[in-house]
Amino acid sequence: MPGISTPQPRRSVTVIGLGPMGQAMAGAFLDSGYDVTVWNRTASRADDLVARGAVLAPDVEKALAANELVVLSLTDYDAVYATLTPAETALTGRVLVNLSSDTPEKARAAARWAAERGAVQLTGGVTVPPSGIGKAESSTFYSGPREVFDRHRTALEVITGRADHQGEDPGLAALMYQIGMVMFWTSMLSFWQAVALADANGLKAADILPHAVETAHSLPGFFSFYAERVDAGVHTGDVDRLAMGTASVEHVLHTHADAGVGTALPAAVVKLFRRGMDAGHAADSFSSLVELLKKSEA
Repeated sequence: MPGISTPQPRRSVTVIGLGPMGQAMAGAFLDSGYDVTVWNRTASRADDLVARGAVLAPDVEKALAANELVVLSLTDYDAVYATLTPAETALTGRVLVNLSSDTPEKARAAARWAAERGAVQLTGGVTVPPSGIGKAESSTFYSGPREVFDRHRTALEVITGRADHQGEDPGLAALMYQIGMVMFWTSMLSFWQAVALADANGLKAADILPHAVETAHSLPGFFSFYAERVDAGVHTGDVDRLAMGTASVEHVLHTHADAGVGTALPAAVVKLFRRGMDAGHAADSFSSLVELLKKSEA
């Protein structure tokens, strides 16, 4: 009837795990007008959220019972089992948005474990630190049942503005997350190595920052160029050769040794390049190393 407003459906969520990431997620839901129930092993971590309107559940069972949608922000899947197993009778009918970091295989096993207890798991891989939670430009990978993802997409987009469904396989989101971590940790470690070398030569991180940023900005072009060739199995030495690359990485190693700084990282790189040489790829592109990386060293 005119003049009578239609009640809006209640928007509610439970967040279990209140480390920096879990606190940021619970805060984002509060900012978006959700009724938020929280639980953490150390209850005092919920104090600020409770002051803002969240409800602290006295135990995991009541936290699960409070809402269909349950966001898990725990260290790993072992922590997930340790937290949920004592309250597993309350899992029936719950959607577990499992944002805990772990391997794709463990994500698949956890999805089966949840299904056996009447719950559904959406695996998530958040690509930003806590400071990026609630931002429109931030993104999270998800995988699991598409219908469940679509039904809760509005809530997922509170966590990060972009919610990217990768497929039904619950391991895919974890895989994409780990791919990102492979590149992030290795890239950051290379910067720390460069800073150490600079320091040994009287330079500060700020002194090399413009060069480091310029080098990092050049990488997307190399990714794009080599991706098509790698997928096609083309490693011809028409643009670069592994033999030349090996000489270069050996110069990097010697530069570090001469400066008296740690050589573990550059030595590991040299070892991989030499494996490629020993495998007969001297005249091939250094992209041929990907074929070695596809195989276990054992």
